[in-house]
Amino acid sequence: MIFFTRLPFWRIKQVDAEHYKHVVPYWPLAGWLTGGIMAGVLWLAGQVMPLSIAWIVAIVARLLVTGCLHEDGLADFCDGMGGGVTRERVLTIMKDSHIGTYGVIGLILYFLFLIQMSALPLDLICPIVFVGDVWSKFVSSHIINILPYARKEDEAKNKTIYQRMSAFEAFIGALLGTIPAAVLLPKTYWPALLAPVAVFILLVGLMKRRIQGYTGDCCGALFLISELAYLLMCLIIFNCQFSIFN
Repeated sequence: MIFFTRLPFWRIKQVDAEHYKHVVPYWPLAGWLTGGIMAGVLWLAGQVMPLSIAWIVAIVARLLVTGCLHEDGLADFCDGMGGGVTRERVLTIMKDSHIGTYGVIGLILYFLFLIQMSALPLDLICPIVFVGDVWSKFVSSHIINILPYARKEDEAKNKTIYQRMSAFEAFIGALLGTIPAAVLLPKTYWPALLAPVAVFILLVGLMKRRIQGYTGDCCGALFLISELAYLLMCLIIFNCQFSIFN
């Protein structure tokens, strides 16, 4: 919670730097908080606002909670992959704190697609949003088990290289990642859970080919793109059902 949000959990407990190497397996747990806040704000705002405005308020709420951590990663990822030719150049661009053309375009397209979710009814979009945050974090977290870190530890932005999951961490992550989908997501929308898996396979392949590993920015980009794919698939399923019944 300290690592993935801006909420003052650090006032409750101080942790050693070594513990930050093991945060990724528990990424779905952070999703319970960030996804829960997003869904809760959406439901509350939806009681007094048009759904299109309530959805924007919910998006802003998660941005404030996470400090735009993942969006920063997405922008850097787009800049690096779009502007870099060699592995070294891609990594250099990703580490640059300045945003470039590809990063701007990537964020614009991401939010343009994201706001389309307001087409769903409020009682459906709330559980979909919560499940999407948790499930996409769970799927994305496995990047540390497949790819090595692309930089040396002293070159990392946060000076931390994530450790691969132990069997216990993988089990806990799977438990945390799948419970919301099993309990809250209508069965007709379960096929949408495959979208983050497909995105994971494609982006991990891209990272392996371009930089032979992953970075923190890659993790953030992978989560957001995976989540967006899931949300858009849910929207497609809803539209197909609406067309059939009408």
